[in-house]
Amino acid sequence: MPVDPQPQAVLSPLTESAVFLTMTVGDGGEQAVRDLLPDLGGLVRSVGFRLPDEGLTCVTGIGADLWDRTFDGPRPAALHPFREVTGARHHAPSTPGDLFLHVRAVRLFPCFELARLVRTRLGDAAVVVDEVHGFRYFDRRDLLGFVDGTENPTGDGASAAVLVGGEDPAFAGGTYVMTQKYLHDLPGWQGQSVEARELAVGRRMLDDVELDDATKPPDSHVALTTIVDDDGTEREILRDNMPFGSIADGEYGTYFIGYAADPDVPERMLRRMFVGEPEGSTDRLLEFSTAVTGSLYFVPSAALLDDPPPARTAAEAARPAPAHGDLGIGDLRGTR
Repeated sequence: MPVDPQPQAVLSPLTESAVFLTMTVGDGGEQAVRDLLPDLGGLVRSVGFRLPDEGLTCVTGIGADLWDRTFDGPRPAALHPFREVTGARHHAPSTPGDLFLHVRAVRLFPCFELARLVRTRLGDAAVVVDEVHGFRYFDRRDLLGFVDGTENPTGDGASAAVLVGGEDPAFAGGTYVMTQKYLHDLPGWQGQSVEARELAVGRRMLDDVELDDATKPPDSHVALTTIVDDDGTEREILRDNMPFGSIADGEYGTYFIGYAADPDVPERMLRRMFVGEPEGSTDRLLEFSTAVTGSLYFVPSAALLDDPPPARTAAEAARPAPAHGDLGIGDLRGTR
């Protein structure tokens, strides 16, 4: 198995457009996936070489169940299915997803073309269960009117927060990506005063400045998604969120996509948002935003994508897969 710390295009800058494609792979489709992975780079080049100014990239993630069905040998140490979070009032569901594509470019049409080529290549082996076309909205704002991604790590800090290293050397250069689709109650949100909206988010709306600690409520979004270890170390993730919407369907939302070297970090954020810390002190944004999907994937390094692990043998396939639900890390209402 190759070991190469060169990641996929995870650390690429935010773009104007994106396609988020979630697929399930049926039994018998595993080999089609193995055949596709080494050819993804060529498909990106076939579209992007003709459009050098578009900055076309594609990041591919693989879910735990598909990994177990497709590859022999060890799996990435922290890979498991998305764990739903259920609080007294709010719920983050776990929804199907085996293969995930995060396709980015300046304009939408190169993203669309690349996603189409991948989908055509997989044929009957895969089913698209969710497709979202994201767009840049004004000055990096979401549809709630606030700038999204302000506190993303940069440079070496981004690499440290996102990329797997010596803790799992066989999968160095990879990362984990969590995805959720949130639908917003825009009429309800816009019916709130600007001050109420700022207190819910934890930032000023106009200039994007974070509220001071004396003003920022402990159940604001910013406060609950700031993860600090017992030793004072702040744990970060890289967010590539984008707005999406449909005028005809009356759907307006944010596609949350968070990359992290350890999925425990975004999982802790979700527990704090949906259950509360202390319990019951949930994220004020959830009064107006509803999570309707939830998935977790491992994103292999570029070298591992080009040369995937061996196919799962018949003997290996006959063995039960690891019990994802019993990893010894406690209940979702608790902490690790």
